Amino acid sequence: MRILLVYPIFPKTFWSYEKILELVDRKVLLPPLGLVTVAAILPQEWEFKLVDRNIRAATEAEWAWADVVILSAMIVQKQDLLDQIQEAKKRGKLVAVGGPYPTSVPHEVENVGADFLILDEGEITLPMFIEAIKRGETSGTFRATEKPDVTSTPIPRFDLLELNAYDMMSVQFSRGCPFQCEFCDIIVLYGRKPRTKTPAQLLAELDCLYELGWRRGVFMVDDNFIGNKRNVKLLLKELKVWMAEHKYPFRFDTEASIDLAQDSEMLELMVESGFSAVFLGIETPDEDSLQMTKKFQNTRSSLTEAVETIIKAGLRPMAGFIIGFDGEKAGAGDRIVRFAEQAAIPSTTFAMLQALPNTALWHRLKKEGRLRENQDGNINQTTLMNFLPTRPLEELAREYIEAFCTLYDPVQYLDRTYRCFLLMGLPSWKAPAKMPEWVVIKALLIVIWRQGIKRETRWKFWHHLFSILKRNPGVIEHYIAACAHNEHFLEYRQIVRDQIESQLAEYLAQGAETPYVLVKEKAEEKAEAVVS
Repeated sequence: MRILLVYPIFPKTFWSYEKILELVDRKVLLPPLGLVTVAAILPQEWEFKLVDRNIRAATEAEWAWADVVILSAMIVQKQDLLDQIQEAKKRGKLVAVGGPYPTSVPHEVENVGADFLILDEGEITLPMFIEAIKRGETSGTFRATEKPDVTSTPIPRFDLLELNAYDMMSVQFSRGCPFQCEFCDIIVLYGRKPRTKTPAQLLAELDCLYELGWRRGVFMVDDNFIGNKRNVKLLLKELKVWMAEHKYPFRFDTEASIDLAQDSEMLELMVESGFSAVFLGIETPDEDSLQMTKKFQNTRSSLTEAVETIIKAGLRPMAGFIIGFDGEKAGAGDRIVRFAEQAAIPSTTFAMLQALPNTALWHRLKKEGRLRENQDGNINQTTLMNFLPTRPLEELAREYIEAFCTLYDPVQYLDRTYRCFLLMGLPSWKAPAKMPEWVVIKALLIVIWRQGIKRETRWKFWHHLFSILKRNPGVIEHYIAACAHNEHFLEYRQIVRDQIESQLAEYLAQGAETPYVLVKEKAEEKAEAVVS
């Protein structure tokens, strides 16, 4: 069989980082880890070609070559996924789809012509697909009620990737999260019992990347890296040795719950193993909203102190914030901005709350009749809420726009980044010195020209740079890289403003603003009932 693996386009999002990637002559932040894992699970006597449409389009020769086209996508890639299914069907190809979005709403990909739906987790459903192909079948839906043991997952086919196009590589150690946040689809897709690979498996994946010549960042894509703390510590103890033996060829970023701050051993192991940044799902500083959305793990200690602990250990925090929880009081956007400033968190993924398909939030709002028609909850910073909130949507949207633009005011961003890196701790190890690539030198010169000479940031840029060199010189390389992120956010905040205002105008033109009063009354009645 000849298999063409196609990864759909991501629209411009917080994570797309186009302006930063342009500086270092790269196309995409991260590769399609799911598709290269699919390629590893399928029979290895089959032939594979991979096209990441974020790098380039498939050629007619590649379409003609394929017996089967396999696509995988997240909800944010929905539109291009549906378009590519139709492109494949126009050419008479068998089309198989999988991944988080098709698993959540399979009828949408089926409606545009997908032949095979390989849903849930591929370790179980891909063998079903293989057997169907061997029997000569031309359609089918494959689902699994149980979760696979990921200790059997093979090393992804990293060799299929155009490595030079990516800024970072991806690996996965665990799936699932032990918490119960109402809005989160991870626990729906992967369960609340985190399953992990063995340390040997993960190190074999790193060996593969190392042999392919990779020497840059690696993103540990686990939705909560510390979900199974025992197994993660076993991994980190071996990873620490592997990194030292290989002279620290990678730096790692990941995602973790805020209770990371309470585990000093975990923090030390992560930093000593080469981790440099961690994404934290903070969501909101409003404790009532955290309780409402069942994010109880964020209410057990001071969030500001937790972030400070993580920074001092040596990890740059990134944080997720959300506006629009039920019962939220006016001014939530300002409170989020104040928290980010107080905690010195440089970059934050700030978005309006969305009810993702099949989450507990989605089911509750559907029962209450609050979901907006034909809105799928695309989790992008440029998407208006897909349900009726308990305060006016117009008020929420305008608050969100102003808060987002304030967070990414270029001067305020530099100030937060500066305060973060003054606090930041350092690992005990030091990677061998090496000559920087010309593309990195060129990027540095562009950042210096734009932020240190051309823009209003010039005085802050130089003051902060020399102060970091004097007071915490060991973090300077990481600090400059964080400053460069300003290039992306400067443009992206205007995209957020334009798109949210456009959607809001359309919403208001439909006369859809009145029902929130009823929604608010229902929510208040529910809150009173809970208290009673």
